[in-house]
Amino acid sequence: MQSARVIKLGLTSLVTHPLRSSLAVLGIVLGVASVIAMLAIGAGASEEAQAQIRALGSTTIRLYSKKPPEEGGGAANRSRMVIYGVKYDDLRRIDETVPGVEVIVPVREVSSTVWWGEKNADTYALGTMTSWLEAARQTVARGRWINEVDMVNQLPSAVVGAGLAKKLFQHNDPLGTEIRIGTKPYTVVGILAGGGSGGGKVGGANARMADDAVFIPMTTIKERWGDRNVKRSSGSTDIELVEVHEAILEVTDPDQVIPTAEAVKAVMARFHRKEDYTVVVPLALIEEAKRTKRIFNIVLGSIAGISLVVGGIGIMNIMLATVTERTREIGIRRALGARRRDITLQFLAESLTLCLVGGLVGVGLGLLVPVYVEWKFDLPTLVHTDSVVLAFGISAATGLLFGIYPAARAARLDPIEALRHE
Repeated sequence: MQSARVIKLGLTSLVTHPLRSSLAVLGIVLGVASVIAMLAIGAGASEEAQAQIRALGSTTIRLYSKKPPEEGGGAANRSRMVIYGVKYDDLRRIDETVPGVEVIVPVREVSSTVWWGEKNADTYALGTMTSWLEAARQTVARGRWINEVDMVNQLPSAVVGAGLAKKLFQHNDPLGTEIRIGTKPYTVVGILAGGGSGGGKVGGANARMADDAVFIPMTTIKERWGDRNVKRSSGSTDIELVEVHEAILEVTDPDQVIPTAEAVKAVMARFHRKEDYTVVVPLALIEEAKRTKRIFNIVLGSIAGISLVVGGIGIMNIMLATVTERTREIGIRRALGARRRDITLQFLAESLTLCLVGGLVGVGLGLLVPVYVEWKFDLPTLVHTDSVVLAFGISAATGLLFGIYPAARAARLDPIEALRHE
């Protein structure tokens, strides 16, 4: 009962000076809010990145063609041919010499404009195989995927990405309609599902988005475009000869993904003098993303923790000023029989209350900031219960740690000297 009365006296003194108390807790409020908000934004960004990597497949290896740096200055007004990237012979060697590779799916990329009536969109036509859908973790929302009949007969069949379909057809039904890729007509036979793995990156070194691409049979794209990409700019013509822009390698054993990737790199390095290819292992990227997330959380937590320490110093200053201001009151309480621990408890109660109130307000503000960030900037956020508990716990610990010295100083005051204080 006596302890409860002492705590009540401490709370009363805080209510008596609302402005001073509010300014004292401001640092704690901002510190707690920043801890929760920064960790939520960091966790959301990390989860989105890992989800995109997982969409590539944890048992797959991605092999991309990469244009090597140009040697020497390029003369203007001339034509030149650049030969680089992954070749069909490379895929054949990998299939024959690297154990554990179950499926190899090549992708050929052509920059083009897709027309439907008067509407058009600049995008990429991607030639691939019937097995691409499963290897790329994709699904068809409507219609069908490229089949063996399309491949054997080099048919002008096209499967449109969800984003491109929305941009080009809007509310019209694209199935069965005729589109033009460049100058050639194609029939739309399917629409890819949007979102999830539908946003997975495919294609050459620039990694095009599947949502915004149009897919046609590999045999058709080879028959109509061959292996050459012609680019004209500023009076010069660049001809790029690339056989395969991307290859998806499916590995049978998840534990052998990393060793298989090293074997693939060895095969490629043996037959390529220049590094005109890139080997991407989604499984390794996921592990790297997790490590980066941990480092990111430590950095953000440390920065936010500093603001809590600054808030704690502010509370200590306020409490020291309060002790000086109430020296005569302390002397009266000691003269009336209050013990040192009663004085200590009273001032600790004030300090702890300041930090707990600031912690509660900071938690509320910290939960609102991620909601605002998602709404305003369309960025994913993820609030973990651990971060909320951690931030609130640190605010309580701050109240105790930074309140001990002022409370002890108040308790050590000599009653007679305190009574003489003006």
